[in-house]
Amino acid sequence: MVQAYILIQTEVGKASTVAETISKIPGVIQAEDVTGPYDVIVRAQADTVDDLGRLVVAKVQQVDGITRTLTCPVVHL
Repeated sequence: MVQAYILIQTEVGKASTVAETISKIPGVIQAEDVTGPYDVIVRAQADTVDDLGRLVVAKVQQVDGITRTLTCPVVHL
């Protein structure tokens, strides 16, 4: 199982709606709107890195109101 944090920038005033929409996507563990340089932070998981990439590109990035994403995979050292 691969997990990652997805840092999301949104259009002005869209953070709450984006977080709510993303929270309903299968594979998303948590989605919250936050303050700072990013507007929404998502924790997601998938079986493989490829599946995680597909989740981000095919589902998360397609949500209306998103302007940029940054995916940070969790590592266990």
